[in-house]
Order: sequence, then structure tokens, then C-alpha cells
Amino acid sequence: MAGPQSSPAPARKSIVKPSKKRFTLAEANRSLPLVARVVADVVRTHGDLTSLQNELNDLAGKTKVAAQEKLEVLVDRLHLLVGELTDIGVEIKDFETGLVDFTGRHEGREVCLCWKLGETKVMYFHETGTGVAGRRPVSHLEESA
Repeated sequence: MAGPQSSPAPARKSIVKPSKKRFTLAEANRSLPLVARVVADVVRTHGDLTSLQNELNDLAGKTKVAAQEKLEVLVDRLHLLVGELTDIGVEIKDFETGLVDFTGRHEGREVCLCWKLGETKVMYFHETGTGVAGRRPVSHLEESA
């Protein structure tokens, strides 16, 4: 009779985060068809989720249970969509308007290339600490260095 078998050690997940994707303005603009589709889904899903959350208080019984289950599905969907954007290298900043940032470079330092759902191309950038209020036109962007 064989002795007890030990299970293999569980695989360890890497604790090293992948390096942040850095985009040139041209690369960010080339990625917009895909980014725009995902961001549109984020905005739509977030809207559905918000509406359902607002209605939930007025529901009771089986209807409320069904709504809560649908809410969980929407939350899971939203997480998947945000993960998809993260995989592309984009960070969503506003779930209602579809505002996103691409990491770029300006005068040798990291900046955010700023785009919002409905815009045809990336037209603004801002310093990492200033947010959308500090946006400047990409015509001032100096990507070299």
C-alpha cells in the first residue's frame, strides 16, 4: 500500500506588477476604436447598474431577489470591462462620461493623455497630479526625451 501522497505546492502568483504601458499620441489614437467600444460598454453598464440600484429600494419579494441577482451580474460585467481596459493599458477615470487616461510622455516626464467617449481622437493631456482640470491641448505635447 502506498503512503500518503502530498499535493504539489500551489502555484505562486507573481507579486510584481507588469510595467505600465506607455503610449505615444499616435498609439493612443490607433487604440481608440477598441477603447471606445469597451468604454461605451462601461458607460452603458454603469448606467444600468445605477438605475437598478435606485429601483432596488422600491422592490420586494421575488422581484427584489431577481433584481439583486441582476445587480451582481452587472457588477461582474463592469469589473470585466475595467479589467479589459487595464489590459490595454488604459485607466478609466469617470464611469458616467467615459473619461480615460493613457500614460504618455511630455518633456521627459510621465503625463496622462486624456480622452472622453464621443471625441474622435485624443486632444488633451495633463500632468499626473492635476487631473482633467489641468488639461492642455496635445499641440503643446513634446514626446521626445
